[in-house]
Amino acid sequence: MNLESNGTDQQARRGKIGRFFNHLEGREVDCYLCPRRCRIAPGEWGKCSARTNIDGELIAATYGHPAAIRVDPIEKKPLGWFMPGSKTFSIGTYGCNMSCVFCQNESLSRGSPEVEGRSVPYIPPEDVVALAREYGCSSVAFTYNEPTMFVEYAIDVAVLAHEVGLKTVLVSNGYINAEPRAEFYKHIDAANIDIKGFSNFFYNSLCGASLAPVLDSCRYFKKTVEGHLEITNLLIPNRNDSPEIIDDLLSWIKKELGADTPIHFSAYHPAGSLDEPPTPAKTLYMAEGMARKRGFTRVRLGNLMQP
Repeated sequence: MNLESNGTDQQARRGKIGRFFNHLEGREVDCYLCPRRCRIAPGEWGKCSARTNIDGELIAATYGHPAAIRVDPIEKKPLGWFMPGSKTFSIGTYGCNMSCVFCQNESLSRGSPEVEGRSVPYIPPEDVVALAREYGCSSVAFTYNEPTMFVEYAIDVAVLAHEVGLKTVLVSNGYINAEPRAEFYKHIDAANIDIKGFSNFFYNSLCGASLAPVLDSCRYFKKTVEGHLEITNLLIPNRNDSPEIIDDLLSWIKKELGADTPIHFSAYHPAGSLDEPPTPAKTLYMAEGMARKRGFTRVRLGNLMQP
């Protein structure tokens, strides 16, 4: 892929004025993109390490700077029941609005454009779409790190993608506020949202977040946007893998999203600072059996290592 910079001006290289923020006294800004609601002083960064205050304006610092670009099979997102067998043009930047101690992709979620952005070429939205078509992809996927952190870039890419007949895919933690959710999700055709554990304690203690906004995002995308939704649940030993927690998750999905919703149960492998063993295969098989007993017909297992 030819990812050389196209010589865009310095303003593009420093990012783009973001959306979803308010001006405050003292040139601070109130970012209301996600439930963290960061109040950012001039020269400081939000918790996500992707949005900063420059001269009293909120700057989406990763706009146009994809740190990861790949052509993936759609099944890798994972999406098992949306355009199967097709290729998706996947992009991600830096930053995340959660702080999961078990993060499987720290190089991007914990990376910061403040240090590394200069080495990442500027790729305008129209070039992303052109590359997707050049490589025979049927869709563009916003993935790898949390796409909420590059929402302005993703929306601009999505609009252009739809104009040329490409579908759009979102792989997200679902941690976003209502107004930006509505603006972002209306541009998305298919999503995989990660429900990391069906308890607020799990989210509070291990992710620095809360469960309710994630559930709201799942419900909104399935019922309001009427997009294709699949759910991923990473099962971590001793944390969220009890039959009771899995049963609660299945009950909620069946009631709120329907038993036709695809579910991916994924095995944890040690990452980050969390000291837990890999997920045994029997745990995933147990979860699959529970789901099928409840009437779910589209269930897949991921990261499964055979003994």
